[in-house]
Amino acid sequence: MKKRILITGGAGFLGSHLCEQLLHKGNEIICLDNCFTGQKSNIKSLMPNTDFEFLRHDITFPLYIEVDEIYNLACPASPVHYQYDPVQTTKTSVHGAINMLGLAKRLKIKILQASTSEVYGDPSVHPQPETYWGNVNPIGIRSCYDEGKRCAETLFFDYYRQNKLQIKVARIFNTYGPRMHPNDGRVVSNFIVQALHNKPITVYGDGKQTRSFCYVDDLIDGLIRLMNSPDDVIGPINLGNPTEFTILELAELVIGLTGSTSQIIHQPLPPDDPIQRRPDISLATTVLQWKPSIALREGLLKTIEYFDALLNMNIK
Repeated sequence: MKKRILITGGAGFLGSHLCEQLLHKGNEIICLDNCFTGQKSNIKSLMPNTDFEFLRHDITFPLYIEVDEIYNLACPASPVHYQYDPVQTTKTSVHGAINMLGLAKRLKIKILQASTSEVYGDPSVHPQPETYWGNVNPIGIRSCYDEGKRCAETLFFDYYRQNKLQIKVARIFNTYGPRMHPNDGRVVSNFIVQALHNKPITVYGDGKQTRSFCYVDDLIDGLIRLMNSPDDVIGPINLGNPTEFTILELAELVIGLTGSTSQIIHQPLPPDDPIQRRPDISLATTVLQWKPSIALREGLLKTIEYFDALLNMNIK
């Protein structure tokens, strides 16, 4: 059955892929974005589709619309963007959640929150299960994002308990792929852009800190499975790739795959940067029958191809 689905942050990296997948599944999509970090170029190919509509709006302001489901993805997700206006970042997570939850409550519909692995902070438990409460600095330079997302989760669960609202909460770990913003400061896009330009690749600290990288197609599949799961599956549920790599390993792999002449240079580690980050996805595997299928090498090749085309287009 065709659904009318609202996707906030729909012109962003993850949002645009979600719009595309749900549109291809025969749904009507309302893509909402204020274009602070989202880009119309991400959804350009979807514009001619009569079942797709773009709405420029900031979710810190109320929205009155009729839809069947809501995916709430609106919020800058990379440090360089969310630290640019930290107060607005917190407002997007908190006021935005209140406005979207209010809309879902009025319409009596299901709503999914795109939360983040950042709710775990710099974890003292490894890998991170959903039962871990986290180790977060509440007053640091990353707090606007970390604590904003934690507060949004609180609001979702209080609406669930107080108003019997149908909620779904996904905790998203590092995700990469085509349509990442080239200047978003995230490690995969940074390394690829630097390598393609044969510029030095910047590794913060000794490079032994670890991350796990999930290709965007796998992540979107997880979000859709969570939204379509039984009503008693509410989360939070970790979505990410449990295969762990050091940042140095990632840098060397990118150099090899691009054939770059880039050298690796080291800079001081930013404040509150997590040393380890890897999801325990046992719950997603059991409840959603979901696990990533695209290996890092395969996903990086697709991402490098995207950035290579983008950079060549910008040169022309």
